[in-house]
Amino acid sequence: MITIFYRLILIVVCVIFLNLGIRAQTIKVTLLGTGAPAPVMDRFGPSILIEAGDQKLIFDVGRGALQRLTQIKVKQREIQGVFLTHLHSDHIVGFPDLWLTGWHYGERDTPLLVWGPKGTGKMMSNLEQAFEYDIKIRLYDDRPLPEGIVIESKDITEGVVYEKNGVKVTAFDVDHKPIKPAFGYRIDYAGRSVVLSGDTRYSENLIKYATGVDLLIHEAVAPEVLKRIRNNDERAKTIIEHHTTPEQAGGIFSKTKPKLAVYSHIVPPSATEQDLIPPTRKTYSGALELGEDLMVIEVGEKVVVRRPKMLPIKPGK
Repeated sequence: MITIFYRLILIVVCVIFLNLGIRAQTIKVTLLGTGAPAPVMDRFGPSILIEAGDQKLIFDVGRGALQRLTQIKVKQREIQGVFLTHLHSDHIVGFPDLWLTGWHYGERDTPLLVWGPKGTGKMMSNLEQAFEYDIKIRLYDDRPLPEGIVIESKDITEGVVYEKNGVKVTAFDVDHKPIKPAFGYRIDYAGRSVVLSGDTRYSENLIKYATGVDLLIHEAVAPEVLKRIRNNDERAKTIIEHHTTPEQAGGIFSKTKPKLAVYSHIVPPSATEQDLIPPTRKTYSGALELGEDLMVIEVGEKVVVRRPKMLPIKPGK
C-alpha cells in the first residue's frame, strides 16, 4: 500500500512539473485594449500584454492600459519593456500613467525601457520636461527610488530590436502613410510566434513577417459603420484609407495561414462581430476571433482563447 501511495504521489508530481514545463513554453497574450481614439468603456485604447518565459512586455499604451493591468493583477513594476508601433496619440496616451504611476505608486525601482519609431526618444525627453514639477516634488516629498523614473528609450528601425532569455522581438515596417515609420512586431519564444500588425493598410511586408505564424493579431476598420457614424464625410474616407477592411484582412490571413487570426484595434469601436466577421469570410475560412478587452490567448501546442469575465475595478488603497 505504501509503495502504491508513493507511486501515486510521484505521478502527481510529474504531472505538475510537466504542466509547468508546458506553460513555460507558452506565449500568453492579453488584449488590454482593443479600441481606437473614441473614448468608450468597453474598448479601451490599443494595448497588448505579452508574457513569455520570465518576461512581461507591453505593446502600445493606449487609454486605460494601466487600469487593465491592475484588473488582471499585473504589477506596474513587472513590465520589463514598452514597444510602440507608432506615435499616434491613441497608442501612447496611457504611457505617462504607466511611467509615472508605475514609479511613485507601483514602486518601480529600475529604468523603464522603451522602443519605438523615430521621434520616440524626443517624445520621452519632452515628457520628462512636461512632468518636471511632479517628478521633483515626489522625489522630495514621497521619496520613491529615483532609478524608477528614468526612461531608457531607443528609436528603432526594421529588424530584431530585443532578444533576452529566449524571447525575440522583431520590428517590421507596415503601411500607415502618411505616418512613417509605423511598425508591426513579431514575438518569437520557444518555437511559438505572435505577430501584431500595428496600424496598417494591406501590407505585403506584414505578410512576409507573419507567414506561418501561430497567432496574428490584426487591426480592422468597418467601412460602412464608420461612414454611417460620420455621415460619409471626407474624414471617414481618409480613416478607411489608413486601415485594413475585413475583406482585405481576409486576404492577408489566407496568405499567412496563422493558426488563429484575431481582430483588435477596432475602428470604430462600436463595430460588431456581424460588421467584421461575415465580410472576412468572403476571403478567409480559417480560425478567426473578434478581440475584446481582457481576452487572453495562450499560444502553446494549441492556440487557446479565453474570453473575459469582465472584472470590476476595485477601489484602491
